[in-house]
Amino acid sequence: MTTTRRLFLQQTVAVAAGLSFVRPYAGAHEPGSNPGSVKTRNLLFDPEDIPRLQETVRHPRFAPFWRSMTGADLAADTTFLRDELKLNNHVSHLLRARQILERTSFVYALTQDPRQLELARRTIDRILEYKRWDYFLEGGEETIGLQRAPETTIAMVCALEWLGEALPLDLRREMERQIAEKGAPACYRTLYGLKYPERVRGWGFDPASDYKYRFDLSRWPLILNSTNLKVIPIAGLALAGCLLSDKHPQAPRWLDMAQQSARAFSTMFGADGTYDEGVGYWGYSALHLTLFAEVITRRLGLDQREIINFPGTVRYALAMAMPTIGRPKDCVNFGDAWNMGDVSVAAWTARKHNDRLAQYVATSIGEIQSHFSIIWFDPDLQSTPPTADLHNVRLSNDLIISRTGWDEKSSVVALRSGGPANHEHADRNSVIFAAHGERLFHDPYHAAYSYTDALWCLRLTSAHTAVLLNGKGHQYHDGHEGTNASWAEAEIVQYAPGENEVVVTSDATQAYRLVIPETALVRRTLVFLKPDILLLLDHVRFNQKPGSIQVRYQVDNSDGKGSVTAEGRTFVIHRPVATARAIVDAATPVKITPAVHPVAQEHGVYPFAEISSGEALEHRVLTVCTAQQAAKEHGTLSLSREGNVWTVKGTHNSRAVNVRIDSSADLPTVVL
Repeated sequence: MTTTRRLFLQQTVAVAAGLSFVRPYAGAHEPGSNPGSVKTRNLLFDPEDIPRLQETVRHPRFAPFWRSMTGADLAADTTFLRDELKLNNHVSHLLRARQILERTSFVYALTQDPRQLELARRTIDRILEYKRWDYFLEGGEETIGLQRAPETTIAMVCALEWLGEALPLDLRREMERQIAEKGAPACYRTLYGLKYPERVRGWGFDPASDYKYRFDLSRWPLILNSTNLKVIPIAGLALAGCLLSDKHPQAPRWLDMAQQSARAFSTMFGADGTYDEGVGYWGYSALHLTLFAEVITRRLGLDQREIINFPGTVRYALAMAMPTIGRPKDCVNFGDAWNMGDVSVAAWTARKHNDRLAQYVATSIGEIQSHFSIIWFDPDLQSTPPTADLHNVRLSNDLIISRTGWDEKSSVVALRSGGPANHEHADRNSVIFAAHGERLFHDPYHAAYSYTDALWCLRLTSAHTAVLLNGKGHQYHDGHEGTNASWAEAEIVQYAPGENEVVVTSDATQAYRLVIPETALVRRTLVFLKPDILLLLDHVRFNQKPGSIQVRYQVDNSDGKGSVTAEGRTFVIHRPVATARAIVDAATPVKITPAVHPVAQEHGVYPFAEISSGEALEHRVLTVCTAQQAAKEHGTLSLSREGNVWTVKGTHNSRAVNVRIDSSADLPTVVL
C-alpha cells in the first residue's frame, strides 16, 4: 500500500469517527529562520501525524485515557474557572487550569470539537490574569519558576500550536508576550541560580501566595540542583525558546541555558538509567527531559537521543513496577514515589530507539496518564515482554529488586540499600514484599512533605520494615528545608542472584552511627526462595555499651483491610487476598507485639509487628516468612539454631526448603 493510499484510508476512518485535523499554528517557523533548523516543523507533532494519533487513541492501551479526556466534565471546569479559581493560588488552582488547557487543546487538535475550543479559550484568559505564574521569588521581586511557571509555559506553548488559527491573532500575540515575560524569564532565572548559587539574591515565597507551608529556602539553589525540580524549567525554557526563536531577542540565550542545564541534569540518571528520587519522580523527570530532547531535535536538528541512557531508564521503570490486585500503578515505593508515574518516555524510547522492550513498558506497565504517550506512540512497532534475566536486578544506586514476573500476582522483594536522595525516607535496609496479589511487608504511601504535618512520621525509620536501635532510627533531617536528602548511607556487601534464590546483605552501619555513636554493626541479610518464602537476618552490634533493638514489619492498611496478629514466636499479617506468616528466632530473648503508629485516627491507622529485644552488646534475629493465598494453609517450616547457626527445613507450596545460615562472621554464610 502506498503512503498516499494509506493516509487516504486513515483520513476516511477519522472522518467516519467524527475526528478532524489540526490546523498548523500560524507562527510556525519557516526553514532557515533559526540557525540549525532543519525544516518547518511543529514542536511535538505535525498535521500529517494526526492520522497516527487518531489511530493511537483507539488502541486498547490508550482508549481509556482518551475517554477520560473527551469525557471530562466541561461544566465543572467552567465553574471552577469562573467562580473558584484564585489568582494567588498556584499550587492547586493554576495547576488545574494548565491541566485543563493542555487537555482541551489536545482534544481539539484531534476532534475540532468547538466545546473544547471554547473552554480552552476561557482557560487561557484566566491564566493570562495571573500576575505571576509561580509562587517563588528571588530578592523578593522577581519570579523563579520551579513547577508552575514552566508547566504553564509548556501548556501555553502547546495550546498555541494545537489550537492554531482558531485563536484570534491578538490573543496569540498576547500569549506569546506573556510566555516571554512570565514564563521563560522565570525558568531562566531558576536555572541561572542553580548554575551560579553564589549569585542568587535570596529565594523565598511570594508573600501574596496562599500556599500555607513555608520552608527555609536559603540553600535551595544548592539543594535543588540535583532534584527533579531542575528539569521542569529546562523543558519549559526549551519550548519557549523554540517557539520564539525568531521572534524574541532573548530566545537564543534561553535555548543555550536550557541545553547547558539539560546536560548537567542528565547526570541525575545513572549510567544504567537508574533515577534516585524514585520511580514516580522518574516519570515526571523523564517526561520533561524527553520534552526537551524532542523539541530541540525537531526544531534545532540537534539529536538528543543519547543525553541519557533512555533504553536503560525504561528498564529501571520496569524493575520498579509492582502491580498488585486493584493497583496496576503500584510500584516499589521507596521514598515519596507512591505509584509508577508517567511512562511516556517508554513510548518515545520505543519509537526513537526501535526498542521493543520499551514498547512493552509503554503498552503494559502502569497506566497511561499523559497525552504525550499518545503523541509518541508508534502503533506499528511490536513489543517484546521482559525475559527471566531481568527478574533479579541490582541497580547502580544499590537497590535490589527480585521477582517472579510482572503480573499482579507475581512475587516481588525489594531491599533499600544505597545512599541519600531527594524525596527519600529514613529507610536504609528496609524491605518491601508482595506476593499473591498483596503487599505483605509494606512501605506506607503518602508521607507528608511538611515536617509540621502529622504524617511526617511516615518518613522515619520507625514507619518502615526496618530496624530501630534503642528505639531510634538512622540519621534523617528535620524537614525545615523540605524533603531533601539526608547523610545516611548503606551499601550492598553480598549479592548472589539465582534463578530460584537470591541472597543479599546490606550494611547500614554508617547511617545508624550518625545518631547512635556506639553502633558497631547494622546488617540485614535477605534470602528469597522464590516464589513466596523470605528469610531476613538482622545482625546488630554495639560498642562497649549494650543496647536494645526493635525489628518492625509494616502492614498495608491503606484501604482499611490490613491487620497483624502475634502469638509466641510467630506473627501473621492479614490482607484480603493473601497472608504472611513469620516465625522468629534470636540469639537473645525477644518478644513480638502487634502495634499501631501513634497518629490520630483521622490520618489513618498504620499497624505493624514489632520484634523487640532486651539490652545486649550483640543481636542476631532471624525472621522466616511464608506468603500464602488467604484461603490456603501455610506450609510447615521448622526453625532450629545451634549457637549462631540456623537451619530452616520443611515445605511450602510444594517447595522443599533446606537452608543453613551461619551468622558467626559479620558476613553470614548461606547454604541453600
